[in-house]
Amino acid sequence: MQLAAAANESLAHLSNNLIYASMAVYTLAFFAHIAEWIFGSRSKVARTAAALTNAGAASTAKAAAPAVQVRSKGSSTAVLDKPKVVTRSAAGTRDVPDGPGAAGGTVQGDLYGRIAVSLTTLGFLLAAGGVGARALSVERAPWGNMYEFSITFSTVAVGAYLLLLALKKNVRWLGLFLVTTVLLDLGIATTVLYTDSDQLVPALKSYWLLIHVSTAIICGAVFYIGAAGAVMYLFRDSYEAKLVRGGKPGRFATSVMERFPSAASLDKFSYRINAAVFPLWTFTIIAGAIWAGDAWGRYWGWDPKEVWSFVTWVAYACYLHARATAGWKGRKAAYLALFAFACWIWNYYGVNILLSGKHSYAGV
Repeated sequence: MQLAAAANESLAHLSNNLIYASMAVYTLAFFAHIAEWIFGSRSKVARTAAALTNAGAASTAKAAAPAVQVRSKGSSTAVLDKPKVVTRSAAGTRDVPDGPGAAGGTVQGDLYGRIAVSLTTLGFLLAAGGVGARALSVERAPWGNMYEFSITFSTVAVGAYLLLLALKKNVRWLGLFLVTTVLLDLGIATTVLYTDSDQLVPALKSYWLLIHVSTAIICGAVFYIGAAGAVMYLFRDSYEAKLVRGGKPGRFATSVMERFPSAASLDKFSYRINAAVFPLWTFTIIAGAIWAGDAWGRYWGWDPKEVWSFVTWVAYACYLHARATAGWKGRKAAYLALFAFACWIWNYYGVNILLSGKHSYAGV
């Protein structure tokens, strides 16, 4: 017994050291991303501004159906080329190309960006090792309190980001924002939320902990990426609208905003991310109800955690419904997506810390 206790304590220390090491590496990744944006700003500016100006001038002409192009083939055959149809993700979307990314198309900026991604990958591996060591030290799934949930949440969020990069998705613009918030999350976890390794309360000793809480963590991490896309969309959309109106954004705003994907791309990105994970969030609530039936003898009891989980579900359901309705695309839908994610954040921090109920397992 003493040897087992000593081994578990050693694993707990290893977990803490790995989490701190991941924070150090994420900090280096943060500075590398800063360098990527700085060197990327040396690229030629106003590419997007020029595209927007042309798009604004030609908007009335494009309101009509695209013309059919006729070209001759040989001496007697006329070929009708299929017109290019521009799909729009939001009402009033401008036909603007995506920006070149944080590196701005510069070689040196791209080098720092690749270094940042490499460091982020290393930080992810260290954090994943810390989560794994924590699981071994407590001999259970490592999300029985807010500290364990937080370190796992940030690890899954970074893992989702790296997966999108591996799938060749244009998301490197998210790197600086992601690393910054992950450092904030881990900082809060290791200072305010830290809890020593301990066993679970009886109600949590169930295989449903592995199922229900793991899906909740995955949903939260992916919702976070969708919310980040919505935030970037709002900034980029304001930038594009100002240019179309003939305004002149500041030099800093131009240098940053011109490198992001277009507002249309960010709008679609946020919608697809949220729509993809919404069914899993539905399953999370259903799994929680089944677990509540096993643990407390009732499937629903209007506990604060249950209520706000359902409120979050309703908010995302409204967002997805509104996003599919023409009048609620664009900025209105983005605000609704951010409200839904704010409900998720409140359900995690606010309900766990400020409200009392059967889900009061924060450990702080």
